[in-house]
Amino acid sequence: MKAHDGMYIGGEWRPASGQDTIAVVNPADEQVIDHVPAGTAEDVDAAVRAARAAFPGWAATPPAERAARIAALRDVLAARKDEIAETVTAELGSPLPLSQMVHAGVPVLVAGSYAELAASYSFEEKLGNSTVLLEPVGVVGAITPWNYPLHQIVAKVAPALAAGCTVVLKPAEDTPLTAQLFAEATQEAGLPAGVFNLVTGIGTVAGQALAEHEDVDLVSFTGSTAVGKQIGATAGAAVKRLALELGGKSANVILPGADLAKAVNVGVANVMSNSGQTCSAWTRMLVDAERYEEAVSLAATAVAKYVPGERVGPVVNAKQQARVRGYIEKGIEEGARLVAGGPEAPKDQGYYVSPTVFADVTPEMTIAQEEIFGPVLSILRYEDVDDALRIANDTVYGLAGAVWGADDEEAVAFARRMDTGQVDINGGRFNPLAPFGGYKQSGVGRELGPHGLSEYLQTKSLQF
Repeated sequence: MKAHDGMYIGGEWRPASGQDTIAVVNPADEQVIDHVPAGTAEDVDAAVRAARAAFPGWAATPPAERAARIAALRDVLAARKDEIAETVTAELGSPLPLSQMVHAGVPVLVAGSYAELAASYSFEEKLGNSTVLLEPVGVVGAITPWNYPLHQIVAKVAPALAAGCTVVLKPAEDTPLTAQLFAEATQEAGLPAGVFNLVTGIGTVAGQALAEHEDVDLVSFTGSTAVGKQIGATAGAAVKRLALELGGKSANVILPGADLAKAVNVGVANVMSNSGQTCSAWTRMLVDAERYEEAVSLAATAVAKYVPGERVGPVVNAKQQARVRGYIEKGIEEGARLVAGGPEAPKDQGYYVSPTVFADVTPEMTIAQEEIFGPVLSILRYEDVDDALRIANDTVYGLAGAVWGADDEEAVAFARRMDTGQVDINGGRFNPLAPFGGYKQSGVGRELGPHGLSEYLQTKSLQF
């Protein structure tokens, strides 16, 4: 697509207030593919005012009509899926099959789920002699990351629209073209002017202005825990509603009775998908001592299939490449055994990182504790099930995880003891209705399904 040189505000593309732009770079070849405007606080203010003006009308729109608009949006996204996939590949670098299946496909499922929920959700309930009303919070400031550029947008915007809220979106500066495509889709779907607004820009300027804006009622942010803490402090000072989906360091626990080959192969695929740039990736594989070396061998064989430039793409930018390679060097320095990959760049051009596997990783090592956000797997040894649980829970994060057992009952028993917001049982499938979000420093609130919708509602009780 050709980038817009303005902001989408009040149902139309408007010139940006300033002249500064952001270069959009293809991470596979390091070439600039386009520029988008770098929004200012003035642009954010205009977008928030448009959202505020549109809020009363959209909040009063019957849920069935809101559902019809979201369904129309889903249909536009489905019709433009090839263009979306090509755009994501160009600015994120993900292999085209992944862009088609996940980056373009999953948002259609999520949008469809909220079209159905908006039509069926009970926005009113009886409790004794009271009637409880569930009403939209107001204007939502949505700040989204680059790793799943369209999914993260839809996971915030669709439930906000279903609830009756209006939205101002500030997407990640690395992947703004996908956000512009989404803005086009909202216009094509017939959303009323001002219900959805887009301001491109950098986080420290446009993102901060949106989080701080006095007329934003709720800030929904997905990104690093460090930035989430800053936004949380800003929102708290203003007594503003907040939803945070932050970092993760997920454990993939393979219990002694599990199918080891399947668990290892699926685990490696999970970590390598999207070049490891997934906050819920199972980057710590926990294996019992008796089968540990077999698991290491299986992982080394599995990761060899992920050839940079073919099955695995680059990371998003040069800074991220340097960061991930630095973690690999740290793992070697702290005594982990390098089984596959390493810190050397696998290609002369592009922000590629070698798919890497470490063995003999201990729980206190940096690579076992900090979020790397790259194609790096750490394999840890445990002595018994209680030891596995201790290691799995021994991080400041608690976003996701996986458990493999001889049967679902055994895996579920272990999963119930994990301090994490979502656990896949024996290779469980993605469910767009299941709540997603974290324990501990992995965030506040939930996305997807009815739990995600409830984040954008506030309660009022009437006593009779």
